[in-house]
Amino acid sequence: MSAAGEWSSPGFGLPPAAPLTGPFPRRAFLETWWRHRGGGEALIVETTEGLAAARRLPDGSVEFMGEPDLTDYHSPLGTRAEEAVAELVAGLQTGAGFRFDSLPEEAAAVVAAGVRLAGVAARPRPHAATVILDLPGSHRDYLESLGGKERHELRRKRRRFAAARGPGRLVAAGREGLPVFTAMHRAASGDKGTFLTADMEGFFAALLEIEGARLDLLVGDGGPPAAAAFGFEEAAAYYLYNSAYDPGAASLSPGAVLVDLLVQEAAEAGRARFDFLKGEEAYKLRLGGRARPLFVVEGTR
Repeated sequence: MSAAGEWSSPGFGLPPAAPLTGPFPRRAFLETWWRHRGGGEALIVETTEGLAAARRLPDGSVEFMGEPDLTDYHSPLGTRAEEAVAELVAGLQTGAGFRFDSLPEEAAAVVAAGVRLAGVAARPRPHAATVILDLPGSHRDYLESLGGKERHELRRKRRRFAAARGPGRLVAAGREGLPVFTAMHRAASGDKGTFLTADMEGFFAALLEIEGARLDLLVGDGGPPAAAAFGFEEAAAYYLYNSAYDPGAASLSPGAVLVDLLVQEAAEAGRARFDFLKGEEAYKLRLGGRARPLFVVEGTR
């Protein structure tokens, strides 16, 4: 069992046990999270063809790196990842608890097998879900796949935005757009308005250094940006990690226009999936998304 700081382990280059999980099981995301948000004792377990990155909490319990509110998917790495999980669990003190959450079905099966290899009974149980959208080859085909009412609503919102601001378009802003994104968050009501603290802003700024991370602004022909999206892209998928909009533009449905433009861009780039990530808000399902169940495996050594 490796000590904290051994982020250079070659095992981080192994494929996740669950496919299409974005940056979340990878070294770049987890190390960034650990540097900005981590606590406890890092436990990086590497076997011949497997790796599990976890942490021990002050109460002695163990969980995978990355708090579930910020880490949409957990997955051990490697074709024999269950062996790394088994070594992790076997190394715990008797009576220590473990909780491995946010596991897609493929990862849940591997984690449960690893726990059983360590001599502990375990069975995955559902506890959350992401929402994923399977993309056809074009935005037009995507719109045709929607129900008539939803398709009409999307087109109406795009036209209304264009009438007020000019045709909506995405501008890749990167770190220069972070103050705009932050201001939109802090202008929001409720919990969203208090989410992006100074510390959290630093975390998001660091995430923008990860390969595939992007921050896009929704703009028209004039006026300030109306909305912003923070996401990650790879060859097969786009992952919508966070978004915000200008409350002053609320009447123009900037959130809907933003998401539709992101879907359009992903489809036209040939990506097979648009991932809304955690949360089963109704709008995601109206836009053609389907739930991807996430599981938790927990128990006591």
